[in-house]
Amino acid sequence: IYLFRDTLKSAFGPEVGVFIMIVLVIGGFRWMPVARLVRAQFFSLREKEFVEAARALGASTGRQVVRHILPNALGPVIVAGTIDVAAAIIAESTLSFLGLGFPPDIPTWGRLLFDAKDYLDIAPHWALFPGLAIFLAVLTINFVGDGLRDALDPRRVM
Repeated sequence: IYLFRDTLKSAFGPEVGVFIMIVLVIGGFRWMPVARLVRAQFFSLREKEFVEAARALGASTGRQVVRHILPNALGPVIVAGTIDVAAAIIAESTLSFLGLGFPPDIPTWGRLLFDAKDYLDIAPHWALFPGLAIFLAVLTINFVGDGLRDALDPRRVM
């Protein structure tokens, strides 16, 4: 993370450069499972009867993808995206807690936890509130992802 920090700071400014680096690091490690999910969804939907029917009627490959496969593959991808947002919040908080995230002058939940760890015996609420904020944010995003999964499930009977 610190390798390109000065270059990005000089190119984009102090806050934006570090923000871009953190987003690239977290996003760079989180895109592969979603890509595998999209690939598996496309391969699974390619063999379904409605795609076979469109192919039999002479629909081009692009039309099959845009009109039949893509709308049916979006549900699981959106759900995986919401779950990955929660994982990214935890990853950023972890990096900031370890001192590898944003600089100390930019407050993040992980940095607030790091600053509060020395005062746990006299002021435990300093660690309680950022930890509770991380917990509630991740829990809320996971509930949203679960609700989206239930709403976008094609096997669900109305």
